[in-house]
Amino acid sequence: MTAWRSAVVGAALVLLGACAHAPARALPSPTAIDAEVARLMAREDVKGMAVAVINRGEVVHVGAYGLANVAEQRPLRTDTVMYGASLTKAAFAYFVMQLVDEGRFDLDRPLASYLPRSLPEYEDYADLARDERWRALTARHVLNHTTGFANFRWLEDDQRLRFHSDPGSRYGYSGEGFYILQLTLEEGLGLDVGAEMQRRVFDRFGMTRTSMQWRADFRPNLADGYGEDGSFEPHDERSSVSAAGSMDTTIADQARLWAGIVRGEGLSAGSREELTRAQFPILSAHQFPTLVPGGDPRGPAIGLSAGVGVVTFNDASGPIFFKGGHNDWTGNMVICQEARQRCVVFLANSVRAEHIYPELAAFILGETTMPWWWEYNR
Repeated sequence: MTAWRSAVVGAALVLLGACAHAPARALPSPTAIDAEVARLMAREDVKGMAVAVINRGEVVHVGAYGLANVAEQRPLRTDTVMYGASLTKAAFAYFVMQLVDEGRFDLDRPLASYLPRSLPEYEDYADLARDERWRALTARHVLNHTTGFANFRWLEDDQRLRFHSDPGSRYGYSGEGFYILQLTLEEGLGLDVGAEMQRRVFDRFGMTRTSMQWRADFRPNLADGYGEDGSFEPHDERSSVSAAGSMDTTIADQARLWAGIVRGEGLSAGSREELTRAQFPILSAHQFPTLVPGGDPRGPAIGLSAGVGVVTFNDASGPIFFKGGHNDWTGNMVICQEARQRCVVFLANSVRAEHIYPELAAFILGETTMPWWWEYNR
């Protein structure tokens, strides 16, 4: 048995024992949540954020706080369109698992076998022509973040796409793989990913103000962004569909989505289990920057692992999965306790909100082994 597996098994046995004695914690009232959000936002100068709480697979609270635009003093509302960032990847993974259920797609079949041309024949992937490892790439590698690519090629010194490790050998967060998987679905299966996600995901859950592409009707009620230093960034009108992160959404819509995901709505029991099953160990000391040598024993101690589009770990309450979404002006986070079908969803147009998420998540869900040190590298 490997050291990682020994650590995970040991941690799981301890946590499972604790779980039997861990009664479900009552959720704080909506009034208490609102007050705690206001207190923490004021302390950290968070311009705007929104919160949703899900319990037993049902939305029990949705709130929006602060401002969508400071200069205009425009309030953030529960139907204000905000940038979903990498929460897009989880919605995309849910869509992919529907294709798996239908027998149209296999997570472990090489993506190259679906494409009508070899991957390097596509202009965007000509950099891979001299490295045959592209032939081994699968959807599971993409959704587990084990492709071997950097997060984005433009982070490379020469801005060229390359493998840093064999596919399936190492966790390293990467948006590049999602571009290849999207290409495979479009070129190999003939799907319009934006339209399919609209029909299969957003329409299914009544997410009327969510889209993979910019919509003109978003403009009157839109959140702009604010950096760590309070600097302003106007909302980007993303005209192209990107499985890696083009979703615009609202807190009300995200509440519906994650309630559906935690219930397993629209998926077979097997595919729902596959979404959050611990599939690949995460040994890195932090998520970003990616592909940095070194590890942290706290990860294996809680069974920190990649699922399909999410990250999972063990806790006294049982398995927990989470997904973040981030850029210099956006901070999003979803944390779900499997046993209680209980989630918190945080969206923020002010990246400073990430400073308060550990406290706020603990206030709502109770103390967990959530690896904030890994997620935010602090």
